[in-house]
This record gives sequence, C-alpha cells and structure tokens, in this order.
Amino acid sequence: MDKITSVNLTFSYGGVPAIKNINLTVEPNTVMALIGPSGCGKSTFLRCINRMNDIIPNIGIDGDILIDNESIYHRDFDVTGLRRRVGMVFQKSNPFPKSIFENIAYGLRINGIKNTYEIERTVEQSLKRTALWDEVKDRLDQSALGLSGGQQQRLCIARTIAVAPEIILMDEPASALDPLSTQKIEELIQDLKQNYTIIIVTHNMQQAARVSDHTAFFYLGELIEVNRTDMIFTKPDNEMTENYITGKFG
Repeated sequence: MDKITSVNLTFSYGGVPAIKNINLTVEPNTVMALIGPSGCGKSTFLRCINRMNDIIPNIGIDGDILIDNESIYHRDFDVTGLRRRVGMVFQKSNPFPKSIFENIAYGLRINGIKNTYEIERTVEQSLKRTALWDEVKDRLDQSALGLSGGQQQRLCIARTIAVAPEIILMDEPASALDPLSTQKIEELIQDLKQNYTIIIVTHNMQQAARVSDHTAFFYLGELIEVNRTDMIFTKPDNEMTENYITGKFG
C-alpha cells in the first residue's frame, strides 16, 4: 500500500503560489502522469511529495499530503525516512563520479548495509531490473560517466530502486534521450509499477498516453482535470484540457 493523497495543497515561493488547492489521489502500483505547460506547477507538486522543496528559502505551504493516510507535513514526521521511501529520478541523469558498481552500492552503505554479499546481490538485481546488467556487467569497476545518456539514466533508476523505496518520482526522465533510450525507459516504467507507485512529469503527450494509468492536467498552478489516461486523451471533461492535448496552446 502506497497511496498518495494531496489535500487542499497550496505551495508558495516568496508569497507567490506555485500550486493552489491541489486535491489529487494516486493509487498504489499505478503510474500517474502530470502534464501541462512549463511553469504550471507540475515539478513543484512532485517535489512536495518528498519534501524536497523544504530546502528552498521563503516558502509557504498549506494543506497536506498523506502517504498511506499518514501526514508527511506533520511536525513530528521523519523527513529522512520519507526520502528513503520516496525515490527521485531527475530530468538530467546525475550519476556520481564513481564506478558503475559504487553508484548503486553507495546508497546501500549509507543506509547501513555492510554485508558484501548483500551489496553485490542488490547491485546485480537493480541492474537487471533496469535492463542494464548485460550491458555493463563486464565493466562494473569503470566510471559511470563513461556510459551513454540512456544508460546513465537507467543507472540512476537502478540506484533509486536499490534502496527499496515504495514510491518513485520522475521529473521528465526521458526528455534528454534519443527515441530508443526513451523506449527502454518507458518499458522500465511499465515493469516497475508492479512494485512501486510512480508519478511522472512529462511534456510528451504520447509518452503520457503510453506509460500512465491516470493523467492529471495542471495549468497556472491549478489542477484542471484528472482521470484515467484513456479518458483524458479521448474524452476530456474540460475544454482547456482538450485544447492543450490537441496543441492549441502550451
């Protein structure tokens, strides 16, 4: 169970709301796509779920986010534990300047795992789950920075799942990749949802249609519409949603 619910969530930078009164539920083991023009609040909302926005000065937050009915903005909530449960994959792949092996092992060691066999087994499993193992198994001691862009992004996803999160947030994970690498990332998302709840921000309408179960359309900081992805793309309730999807603005 990893149901995510935002309740009347408003988030401001310097007194200016970036998202306003967002009510949205993401069911366990599904993929939710967040779509909308640049600057509409998608990434801000995403970063509220692992409280990554906390490090920004002069912010304000009203409302709440619940994970499995537990408030993550309660003053006694364990934020470090939250970030272990909620993994994040960024738009630009960001491997550490370490070996391929150490990129994945590093997070395990930080989480207190010292058993060499367990670390090796988890590294191999994570690389297999991201369809990277066969491509890198003979060069695990080489720098991760020598991998292609698509391989680096899959390595970052492997690094994320190695520490066994429950939720994965993805902020345009394929926007910088070629079509073949993008296809591999999309296939991986479909595979991962068996074990994780996934939220993906994407500007690519076709990608949202391919990978997600539900789609939420944001505009100017407001949630305009959320529904099953097939309904959003074939019979949206809101004319603004239809105009965005058909390319009339955005």
